[in-house]
Amino acid sequence: MIGRRTILCLGLSQLISWGISYYLIGGFGALIATDLGWSRDSVYGGFSVALLVMGLTSSMTGRLIDRHGGRRVMLTGALFHAVGCAGIALCHTLPVYYAAWICLGLAMRLTLYDAAFAALVRIGGAAAKRPMAQVTLLGGLAATVFWPLGHLLASEIGWRGALLAYAGFAILTMPLHLAIPNGSIAADAAADPLPAHRPLAHRRQDRIIAGALYTLIIALVNFLNSGMSAHMIDILAGLGLTAAAAVWIAALRGIGQSTARLGEVLFGRRLDPLVLNLLAALVLPASFVAGLFSGEFIWAAVAFAFCYGAGNGIVTITRGTLPLALFEHRTYGAFVGRLLVPSFVLSAASPVIYAMVIQRFGDDGALYLSVGVTIVILAAAVALKLRFGRGARRRAPVPS
Repeated sequence: MIGRRTILCLGLSQLISWGISYYLIGGFGALIATDLGWSRDSVYGGFSVALLVMGLTSSMTGRLIDRHGGRRVMLTGALFHAVGCAGIALCHTLPVYYAAWICLGLAMRLTLYDAAFAALVRIGGAAAKRPMAQVTLLGGLAATVFWPLGHLLASEIGWRGALLAYAGFAILTMPLHLAIPNGSIAADAAADPLPAHRPLAHRRQDRIIAGALYTLIIALVNFLNSGMSAHMIDILAGLGLTAAAAVWIAALRGIGQSTARLGEVLFGRRLDPLVLNLLAALVLPASFVAGLFSGEFIWAAVAFAFCYGAGNGIVTITRGTLPLALFEHRTYGAFVGRLLVPSFVLSAASPVIYAMVIQRFGDDGALYLSVGVTIVILAAAVALKLRFGRGARRRAPVPS
């Protein structure tokens, strides 16, 4: 059983950890480029390096959590967060800047949702579905809290001072990570003679198909997420909004994420993760279509940020709960860690790809690219539902 204290502490740690790392470049990238005289590609390339490091260390992190628990792994991540934020704050050369982002890449893989989900599954097994959704309620507000907070801190003490403050926030997450139990459901396996969970993808062919579709969905969602985290504010400003309005409207993304997740917590207890994933996939293309009209109508900008946040927020839950339904949960950390490697690699290229698209085709070109990506996500979500949904399960032969 996963206690409320564990859920609350993990939720708060996710709020801070996402805010001081993943959303850092969206709040400070332009300021760093202007102050240091570096190109935007060089500055945003640091975020890409961090995402690549996440991919390279993904499988290893999953195995470490399966073996040692989330407490030690996430505590180590908090230290890397502090070093990375302080390194960017104090840097004057690109090598130091990129070294700091390497630290942040390690920190993100050791502390963000995928690590938290693996820690929850290690503690609670298949019963971790509800706690996963609850943890993301606070984590989803990271952009809403830290984009305006970073803007305020930068205006008062400069971007370097703001990032030193972020390093202090990283230290504050350490007591939260210490609250994570270090037990494992595997210790109770002998007392449970009956299998508590039968995966939907129980045959080898099914596991291959389910793994490929899951990997495609999460890879493309992460591609959008890293691209929007790096450029959403600039895209809104480029479409005609003032800088302050772009910051506050982009921050609605977090409100959308947590609102959708709250709805899932309150009403989604019996909702199939495959159905939930499909609903999210339907919302994503609609949000980017609304974004195309952001320069003409303020309501369209609001709908873009809020609806994108809602769709992305639900997919964040299903990226943790779909493997619980599809695959064996006792090796969750290592197995899902392998499936996530392509998503981290693709998301590493996303900020640079979006920067190139914006430079060549304008801000609306970035939104057209996003619409195309979301259509592929929707097609994969439909295929996953048709293959492994309730109707398909009823038609499937009983294995011998």
